[in-house]
Amino acid sequence: MFSWFKSSSLPTGADIYVDLGTANTLIAARGLGIILNEPSIVAFTEPSPGKRKIIGVGQAAKTIMAKTTGNVMTIKPVRDGVIADFDLAQEMLRYFLSSKQVKGAFSRPRVVVSLPYGVTEVEKRAVIDACHLAGAKQVLLIDEPMAAAIGAGLPVQSAKGCMIIDIGGGTTEVAVIALSDIVYCEAVRCGGHKIDQAIVDYFKKVKRFVISDNTAEELKIAIGTAVPKKEIRLALAQGRDADSGLPRSLEISSEDVGLAMNDALQEIINAIHRALEHTPPELVSDIIELGIVLAGGGALIRDFDLRIRNEVRLPVRIADNPLVAIAKGGELALEDQALLEKIQLPV
Repeated sequence: MFSWFKSSSLPTGADIYVDLGTANTLIAARGLGIILNEPSIVAFTEPSPGKRKIIGVGQAAKTIMAKTTGNVMTIKPVRDGVIADFDLAQEMLRYFLSSKQVKGAFSRPRVVVSLPYGVTEVEKRAVIDACHLAGAKQVLLIDEPMAAAIGAGLPVQSAKGCMIIDIGGGTTEVAVIALSDIVYCEAVRCGGHKIDQAIVDYFKKVKRFVISDNTAEELKIAIGTAVPKKEIRLALAQGRDADSGLPRSLEISSEDVGLAMNDALQEIINAIHRALEHTPPELVSDIIELGIVLAGGGALIRDFDLRIRNEVRLPVRIADNPLVAIAKGGELALEDQALLEKIQLPV
């Protein structure tokens, strides 16, 4: 499709890896590690219909979103791991790739980008075009679960099967990998943001207490649990009364947060069951030996590994530093040309 793409033209690997996430964009550079980690948010105004003026990207946009109202709008141009607003995604990528830390490493980088498993040709092209317009010299694509598995230290090039569960902001992907290939992947559009929304909805419906998405995320991180009855913790949250609209504070228990998250977490567990059902028996025996590995921000939900272990009846462990497992995998792929050629997606 793209005549400029020649895998053999990258004899020394690529320069920059981009994890274009729904929640955060991480960039790693060959030999330098992770050099950028910013929220995937753009803040803008619209002085006239159809004309948008960018006033903040990344952390600056997140700060604006928390403090500014009126005519300032904020958008996450990446939703469920793929580009939803091409123009703003292009501006965001251009901003990140033009940042001092990235430009200081490579001026016109050869870029590797990870995408959710099974994206369409249109979605692939949107990412490639956005990267080129943002200054990339060459663009290669790889699957997110493959990058997560590499970053988690799984033997992806081995004939032995391994399972990675990447719980991101927009999606969760349960992938079985062997011989540098994804044998099966079960993807569900359930991740950190859906869990946050479930917490917001629960407290509005059950407690008549309205909280923001940010507060829901803070509660999830501070006291959230996948096993609601175990080791109950408390936290004080600020919000407003759903009936009167007046400001209100409420002491919240981890049991309530766990109950709020329950359906979303069960959706992920159901995806694991489906993936195991579609996995060849000989690879299931390998997974029993190696254990299931959790990556992504959702892996840090308290006792989620324990709940999966109890329901799936397989060993489960959390990857080292699961928040950056995908970026770490992408960084490792940058320096291994043979591996990169095996795992890159056709375009």
